[in-house]
Amino acid sequence: MTLKQKKLLSGNLDLVNKPDHYQGTVECIDAIEASLSPEAFKGMLKGNCMKYLWRYEKKIKPLEDLEKCQWYLQRLINTLKGDKQ
Repeated sequence: MTLKQKKLLSGNLDLVNKPDHYQGTVECIDAIEASLSPEAFKGMLKGNCMKYLWRYEKKIKPLEDLEKCQWYLQRLINTLKGDKQ
């Protein structure tokens, strides 16, 4: 059994905040933010929220999609708070 399978079975695999496939020295979301204008980045965050809300009822794990939506919404809120500082 792989480490990922063990984490999944034990409930220690966090597929919302730190999925195993998002590894490296630079977080993808940070690279996306750096490559977009502030308005485009906020639009991307909003779009991801909409995507997860749109399809959560059709998923095997709907709560996971709602948690992902919440993650993107919190990132959008934090981005807006940073804009006002």
